[in-house]
Amino acid sequence: MRKGGVGGANTKTGLYYEGKVNFLTFIKKQKNYSVKDNNILYNGKKVGLTFQKHGLYKYLEENKIDYTDFISKKILPDDAVLVIANNTMHIIEVKFQEVAGSTDEKLQTCDFKIKQYRKLFSRLNIEVKYIYVLNDWFEKPEYKDVLDYIISVDGCYYYFHYLPLQKIGLPVPK
Repeated sequence: MRKGGVGGANTKTGLYYEGKVNFLTFIKKQKNYSVKDNNILYNGKKVGLTFQKHGLYKYLEENKIDYTDFISKKILPDDAVLVIANNTMHIIEVKFQEVAGSTDEKLQTCDFKIKQYRKLFSRLNIEVKYIYVLNDWFEKPEYKDVLDYIISVDGCYYYFHYLPLQKIGLPVPK
């Protein structure tokens, strides 16, 4: 979706962001999806778990993981989605920019952050993917190098305004 524009294609196949929208708000609105506690349900069947910020560390504690055994400082995701079907934790960072600022440098941290998250989830044998959802500010030519860098890092991806459910392994509503 472009600022001042109209909606895009089928919003049921992915998450369209306008400004700062979280995954939980989106998924609750999708046909056949519901969320109970942190559980993501599709047609009543548990398909994933969702966490925000410190909620991710509560999940680790419940699984007897002390984050300080693996990393020295908490890193707090905008959203984290554990998809049961592919045993993958998708760390989702939303970067919405309308003027130049510190977000530019934050895009250059995906390699460090995915390595930190992989350390956290190594004992649970959970794969980690790191995804940026960006607005069209980052489509400018001056971001080409950083966008190329993101996709050069194993397990790091970006999408503009959109997070395709099928890419993270969640069922797509019909």
